[in-house]
This record gives sequence, C-alpha cells and structure tokens, in this order.
Amino acid sequence: MYSYLEAHGFLGTNAGLGADLTLVLSIVAAVLFTIGVVLAKRGKLEAHGRMQTTAVCLNAVLVLFWMVRSLVVYILPEIPSKLGQRMYAVTTLHALAGLVAMLLGVFVVLRANDLVPQKLRFTDYKPWMRVSYGLYMLATLGGVVAYVLIYRG
Repeated sequence: MYSYLEAHGFLGTNAGLGADLTLVLSIVAAVLFTIGVVLAKRGKLEAHGRMQTTAVCLNAVLVLFWMVRSLVVYILPEIPSKLGQRMYAVTTLHALAGLVAMLLGVFVVLRANDLVPQKLRFTDYKPWMRVSYGLYMLATLGGVVAYVLIYRG
C-alpha cells in the first residue's frame, strides 16, 4: 500500500502521492474545523459537533496512517544532529504542535460525546476548543511550510 502512495504526486512537486493527498486532506480538515467554528458562533451546536468530530477523525487518520510513518522513517533518525537545519526544525515543530492538537482535539471530541470518565469531564468547552483549534491551525500551517521546504525547496 505504501508503495502505491509513494508514486508520483499530482501537485507538481517532488512529493509522492501520499504526501500530496495528506497535504490536501489536511487543508480540507482545517477548512472543516473553521466551518465548525462558524457554526458554533451561529448557535448551530449540533452541526458544529458533527463538523468538529468529522474533522478530528479525518485528521487522526492522516496522522496515524501517513504522518507518523514519515516522521519515524525520515525525520527522527536525523534528530538531534540535523535539528539546526530549517526543514528538520520546522518538521519537528509541526509534529509537536500536531501531536498536542490531535490529542487535545480527540479528547474534546470524546468528552463532547460523553465518552470519557466522569472524573475527566470538564464543563467549560470554550477554552479547550479554542486552544485545540489554534493548535490545529498552527500545525496545519507548519505542515504546509514543511511540505514546501521538503518537496519544493
């Protein structure tokens, strides 16, 4: 399966199909998150919840299926010796922001759907959702920058 995803991509860079799909789908997830924010501001909380759940699930699949493998195979073996190089620094920061965003986002979605133990339930969603959204957007921006540095730079 991974050999198929390493075939030539469709965005006109040196990236493979998997990297191109991941970039596009990550941007789609960021758009879905933003639509969810707009829905919440308009008071459409049920639609907001469905949108955020969809975006978190899409992002989690991308992270677990493609990004973790890429990080482990290509980046981590070069850390810390190449951390001073822009590509490795950006990719590492992207991975850290993305990890925190994903973990927090998954937790918020699980909590919103009453799928966490009572002890872990919080009642004020807004600060957690705002932090999660900000981290997702930061991680998405970092992913775009990393893609450009790796495949166009």
